[in-house]
Amino acid sequence: MSYDKALIAHKLQRWDQFITDYHLPEWDTIPDFGLYMDQVINLLEQYLNFIPSDEKNKLVTASTINNYVRLKIMPAPVKRKYYRMHIAYLIFILTLKQSLSINDIEKIIPSGIPEKQVEATYEDYCQKFRHLALFFNQQVQAAADDIRSPAPDSDGAVERLLIESTLIAGFSKILSEKLIRLHNADTAEVLAAEKE
Repeated sequence: MSYDKALIAHKLQRWDQFITDYHLPEWDTIPDFGLYMDQVINLLEQYLNFIPSDEKNKLVTASTINNYVRLKIMPAPVKRKYYRMHIAYLIFILTLKQSLSINDIEKIIPSGIPEKQVEATYEDYCQKFRHLALFFNQQVQAAADDIRSPAPDSDGAVERLLIESTLIAGFSKILSEKLIRLHNADTAEVLAAEKE
């Protein structure tokens, strides 16, 4: 692959500025007056604009939201309107969906809990999201030093960053899936299987 290192360095600088300033919306700033589906989709595209999306690969569509409701991953709308709690669930789902399957998300996302508990879970999730976004950005910026370097031995720096990012994503996904499999697992069975 061939990359323009100056362009990549510029994009990484923009990423650094974006992630440093980015926050998921606070609970109280999410509308709670009832939005229709198209309004929800537009709002989510604004809130989650860091996730790549285009005409072919939309961040979210009406049919995907309807599927989440049908699968009971999130509460059903009230008279076709979506409120703060619905949008919080969609933020959980859409951010987690970047690494996990819907089947796995369904196992870990809270369901059937009161709104106050959804609020507390959402606020905790936002703090974790922010902390880990900043941590990841620090790792990326440190790994990108070679990209910013004019030294001739920095050829291949973009490819190395791409491979490192891909490996981190892969290991994170594997660990997440392993932890999900341990949910409600029989400890004795798991330990016995290790001995085999």
